[in-house]
Amino acid sequence: MRWALVKVCLAVTTMVAVAFAVPLGLVVQEMASDRAFSNAERQAATMGPTLSITTDPVQLRKAVESTEMGAARRMAVHVPAIGGAAPVDIGDGWAGARAVAETRSMGRATTAEAAGGGSALLQPIALGSGDIAVIEIYVPESEVSNGVATAWLILAGVGLALVVGSVAVADRLGARLVRPAERLADAAHQLGEGRLGARVPEAGPKELRSAAVAFNSMADQVVELLANERELAADLSHRLRTPLTVLRLNAASLGDGPAAEHTRTAVEQLEREVDTIIRTAREQRPPAATAAPAGCDASEVIRDRMAFWSALAEDEGREVRLAGVDRTVRVPVARAELAAALDALLGNVFRHTPEATPFAVDVHDAGDAVIVLVSDAGPGIADPDAALRRGNDGARDGSTGLGLDIVRRVAESTGGDVRLGRSVLGGTEVRVWLALDDRARRRGPGGRRERRDRRAHSRRRGVRTDPPTG
Repeated sequence: MRWALVKVCLAVTTMVAVAFAVPLGLVVQEMASDRAFSNAERQAATMGPTLSITTDPVQLRKAVESTEMGAARRMAVHVPAIGGAAPVDIGDGWAGARAVAETRSMGRATTAEAAGGGSALLQPIALGSGDIAVIEIYVPESEVSNGVATAWLILAGVGLALVVGSVAVADRLGARLVRPAERLADAAHQLGEGRLGARVPEAGPKELRSAAVAFNSMADQVVELLANERELAADLSHRLRTPLTVLRLNAASLGDGPAAEHTRTAVEQLEREVDTIIRTAREQRPPAATAAPAGCDASEVIRDRMAFWSALAEDEGREVRLAGVDRTVRVPVARAELAAALDALLGNVFRHTPEATPFAVDVHDAGDAVIVLVSDAGPGIADPDAALRRGNDGARDGSTGLGLDIVRRVAESTGGDVRLGRSVLGGTEVRVWLALDDRARRRGPGGRRERRDRRAHSRRRGVRTDPPTG
């Protein structure tokens, strides 16, 4: 906006300056020419009294030499033949005999181009005998254009100063208009980055002041809504403490055995998660916003979580296949975050597929990304796009619609994404794409063709699986 105002002002001022300076310069040039020829006419008129008295060549020569133009050898007198006497020509002529004859015949002053440059003024003078003499005054080009170049320079300087001054004024005015808009945009970026204290000074033009007031009001409402959401999350999480206490007491009475141990471990982990939710909700800013995740070994996390879920899989008669977890695969995701995402995926398998339905977990290192595939032989998902929307439970019992959203946020934190499709087992395949380097992050979810090829390649590799676990 600022440069647009400057450009408009520059164009308008330039046109105005040219519109006034060019005609004014032409007027100055015309005035200089008129001044030179008027001076020549006055000099020619000084010879009128002499010619009215005598036409003697000697007397005329003395009279010519006594004038300013004559002394400068810029005056000539042409007297025609009178009473049989020879014509008299005093001084060198510049216009030629033809121009002198035409002036004598017309009886009025004329101008003609002089040989060698410049102009000649031809002034007719009536003699006592009734004949007409012609006085010729040479006007050099320097007199015709005297002061014109200086006038053009002055006009150009004035026009340039006018243009520069108008541009400076337009720039200052544009800055006053743009600065509030820049502050508004900067505050919007800060608010988008999570700095909830960002506000805009209510200054500038009326429209921008109104926008600043609306932005500050919106920011206050966002802060209030987030505070209410944190309190609600903390309250809801705190309400879970009572049933968790009952579960912990019941788990303690189960005695010994793998199932009892797994149950107690699950209750302890659930208590830790609830405590984390309460602490995070009470804080002004999530801990994840202050530090980047350190990363973890995806294979180790998958093996650990599969060891946890294997007891339930064995109870339900599910065949489990693992592939690609026998080597270290580093991903830029915190261990707790990746574990939560895997628990959400595996929990969906157990909740939404019949017992004895086999499933598989595959890990593939694609160089610039790590792909985690969780596939099952269940009935599949009718609308994959809807299932990825936050809070969409698909009208299924026991579903909050947040599990896949947790997985999606983990993938997108690395620049990757989550895709749902049909697995090689016949059911649902959830493909989690975790970017590893800047090149993959810049490509992001837009590199669909390459990732579709990678997914097909991963499926072909996923056919070769390790022996069942659990």
